[in-house]
Amino acid sequence: MIPEFASDTVRHARMPINSAVFMMHGGESWSTEMVDISATGVMLRRPFDWRGSPGDRYVLDMLVGPELNIHLEATVARITDWHVGFAYERIPADKEAPLWDLLGSYADQIEPIAV
Repeated sequence: MIPEFASDTVRHARMPINSAVFMMHGGESWSTEMVDISATGVMLRRPFDWRGSPGDRYVLDMLVGPELNIHLEATVARITDWHVGFAYERIPADKEAPLWDLLGSYADQIEPIAV
């Protein structure tokens, strides 16, 4: 069980990871890399030709290792010059357990937000 917390001071712990991701929005798509992942979202390297806005909804195809493919819906939560942060919208039931297994102890941890 994930503990309750003040969302303006802490967040779910992020697990650093380098893995391929395919982003799809409408008729457009981009290949990029995952920077980190948490129980609530994922941070990706911002593709050079990507143009998006907070609130845009995407389908992400995250390829982790040779056998794990996590396909889910996510919304743009944060954009920087180098990264795009997504919040999960819907995780298919058959991908929940593989995601929690990937996160391991990170799934239940929280960390302070750096200001």
